[in-house]
Amino acid sequence: MVTSQHTAPPAGTAPRGAGSPHEEILRSLFAQVLGLPRVETDDDFFDLEGDSLAAMRLIGRVRSVLGRELNIREFFNAPTVAGMAATLAAKAPSAAPAAPPLGGTPPPARPARVPLSYAQQRLGFLAHLQGPNPTYNLPIELRLSGHIDPDTLEHALADVVARHEALRTVFPEERGALFQDVLPPERARPPLRRVACPWAEVDARVAEAAQQVFDITVDLPLRAWLFTDERDAQRHILLIIVHHIAGDGSSLRPLLRDLTHAYGSRTRAEPPRWPELPLQYPDFTLWQRTALGDARDPESTLSRQIAYWKGALAGIPDELALPTDRPRPAVAGHRGDRVDVTIDRALHERLVHLAQTGGVTLFMVLQAALAAVLTRSGAGEDIPIGTPVEGRGDEALDDLVGFFVNMLVLRTDTSGAPTFRRLLDRVRAADLEAYAHQDVPFDQLVEALNPNRSVARHPLFQVVLSFGGAAHVGVDLPGLSGTARIAQMPVAKFDLGLYLDERPSADGSAQGIAGVLEFPTDLFDRPTAQRLIDDLTAFLEQVTETPDLTVRAEGRTHDGE
Repeated sequence: MVTSQHTAPPAGTAPRGAGSPHEEILRSLFAQVLGLPRVETDDDFFDLEGDSLAAMRLIGRVRSVLGRELNIREFFNAPTVAGMAATLAAKAPSAAPAAPPLGGTPPPARPARVPLSYAQQRLGFLAHLQGPNPTYNLPIELRLSGHIDPDTLEHALADVVARHEALRTVFPEERGALFQDVLPPERARPPLRRVACPWAEVDARVAEAAQQVFDITVDLPLRAWLFTDERDAQRHILLIIVHHIAGDGSSLRPLLRDLTHAYGSRTRAEPPRWPELPLQYPDFTLWQRTALGDARDPESTLSRQIAYWKGALAGIPDELALPTDRPRPAVAGHRGDRVDVTIDRALHERLVHLAQTGGVTLFMVLQAALAAVLTRSGAGEDIPIGTPVEGRGDEALDDLVGFFVNMLVLRTDTSGAPTFRRLLDRVRAADLEAYAHQDVPFDQLVEALNPNRSVARHPLFQVVLSFGGAAHVGVDLPGLSGTARIAQMPVAKFDLGLYLDERPSADGSAQGIAGVLEFPTDLFDRPTAQRLIDDLTAFLEQVTETPDLTVRAEGRTHDGE
């Protein structure tokens, strides 16, 4: 996490000591979201390495704890404790959330057939369209050293599956529609497959297991393997595969936390004792539909946000003219490869400085640079980029395993030969509007906009940028040490997927950015993908030195606006 001191409160913030009744609570919420021991009243959220996703989590905390509504634009304009307190104080008392917080009301009564959530509907449709395949497997890889008891571990896995209904849900079809069928714990105990093998073969064996397919209509969405070095019984890889319909990247922490607790309890021959979850995934599904309302109701949240997107995405290109090596096949194959991306510490520090001086997030700098490089490669001047949003705005969802991610379309306008500084202004304005209308489920957005459909490409965008949120967590199982991560798969969901994260550091200093560019091998060769990354890195170097460099042609300083 990169930290820096904010020398003066931004415009619109209240002075320290203003005495708002919310300031102490807000200080605590800021610190929780940022993972810091303390945040001062005038510390700038974004100077403390907060980003857009963290800002949305904070807004969700404010909604849950204070029962007050704040939008992302308001927060960007006053991103301090004092600023948020002043913004809330200036709002009418009626500025309450449009829907009650999840944890503040009893879960709704469940119908006989619980429908899929909106996010699950999209994956259910893709599973039907493409047939069983590993594209949406989520492989969680724990590299462990020490003594392990496989029987106890298997029991602990069963405890975790019993705790989280999403992990024991299958999706049968009735009258043409899938529904959630939550199995009782005694019917949902996942077996732990145990494999002893030469350690030189373990990576290949793990990769093979990670690509086993699920039939979501009948298969439990979690499988597990324990690979042990046949010559060293202290060296293991625990591989847990979760189908995306039951979990996302943010599910890794509650899943591993609960597995650690359950394994520790079972080693003492005790059942795990943990606080009851405030709700389960099917409860969220029903709450989500109530909160968004009916698209046919012009006053509903869903209807109002769809109206925004119809305007914001009018005339969006069906397909970007990316510099592919081969023509697009009639049906996307999704077989993928990747090239590594590394941004060193010095460039990382300059990018952070550029973001802070420009009043944007580091993600926005990377988005603008990616759009500029794509424009320079011949992709045009209207660059839609998809990005995942967590969809966990309510703190009642923090401890839940489930699939909450939504995809957001960030339309980036590079026309008129803008300078990079001007492009950042455009990206900031467009992104804040997009984040303020992020609740529309992607499949409903596609239905509402009705773009030209094709099984050869993703609708509305073919390029994805994800920054932050990479799950690398320590493992503290009794008698074991190691790390956990979401393993990479040889698949590509999109034409280009740029997945980046800041390298962690103990003191909060800039350590660099690392990640991968994922691409389908039926479109791109590795040299082409590598050239795109080289161009992006070179462009970032240039604009941190010369923010008035134009997008269209190097060396020009004319701003086309």
